[in-house]
Amino acid sequence: MSQTLVIGSIALDTIDTAKSRVDDALGGSASYGAVAASFFSPTHLLGIVGTDFPAKHRKMFRDRGIDISGLESKEGATFRWHGYYERNMNFRHTTTTALNVFEHFQPVLSDAHKKVPFVFLANIQPELQLRVLDQIEKTKLVVMDTMDFWIEGQKRELTKVIRRSDILMISEQEARQYAETTNTIQAGLALRALGPRAVVLKKGEHGALVFLKDRIASVPAYPTTKVKDPTGAGDVFAGALTSYLARMDRVTDDHIIRATQLGCVMASFAVEDFTVRRLLTVTPAEITKRCAELGAMSKLPALTPASLKPAAKKSRR
Repeated sequence: MSQTLVIGSIALDTIDTAKSRVDDALGGSASYGAVAASFFSPTHLLGIVGTDFPAKHRKMFRDRGIDISGLESKEGATFRWHGYYERNMNFRHTTTTALNVFEHFQPVLSDAHKKVPFVFLANIQPELQLRVLDQIEKTKLVVMDTMDFWIEGQKRELTKVIRRSDILMISEQEARQYAETTNTIQAGLALRALGPRAVVLKKGEHGALVFLKDRIASVPAYPTTKVKDPTGAGDVFAGALTSYLARMDRVTDDHIIRATQLGCVMASFAVEDFTVRRLLTVTPAEITKRCAELGAMSKLPALTPASLKPAAKKSRR
């Protein structure tokens, strides 16, 4: 089993949905990614918070076995985000964003962190992702995530990160935006052509498409009816995927597909409550059960030449 390093934002989120609201809840791409990763391999968290960051969140990270020696604390306020979801939960709107101490974050890796073999670059500025890539030394795998804001404003720097990464995590809409096409498959193939070993194209409630060198795999989402808050589901997906590969300490195409299935399962837990609350109550037995159920759902009977023959014509009398 190898170790996982998660780098990204750590925030305090205020989230409104049609039925409920939370204020100053733990959020940020690195928070979600690290908690998910902690299920499957030793996990290290790298990020920045302000002096107002609640001690209970530090304790939660430690209780999960997450190394927070790379959690920098600066005088000032922690990054804050406020957003709301429309009733169907598929559309999110940002009300306010206050970067606070995160605005001047310059990630510096310790000697130990430089050697962690599996790295998840969660959604942060491409410039910061490149800064991390320039410091790491002995990686076996780099997984990266991004968002539409960077595609719109920092596409050149983002492309550099993509070219230096092994797996790109990106939403269906963002992939089409980057490739400047309305065709999802064309977008995935174009991103794969930039150099990553795999492109995992996230389709939300419809699962994911995995673009590999010689094939495209479709992985369904785990069907859940208890969607309370989809915030961070993509980060949970990516954190679990990276950490599973670290646990296996192998990166084959089949392992990437299995890791994608596990990511879908972990995301299905994350959406069932606000922030990381549901992840903190998930048991290994629940994960195993959903993985088995998703695997069963994914199997289709193979088509054989015999089944494709046209029906025999009836003889005329």
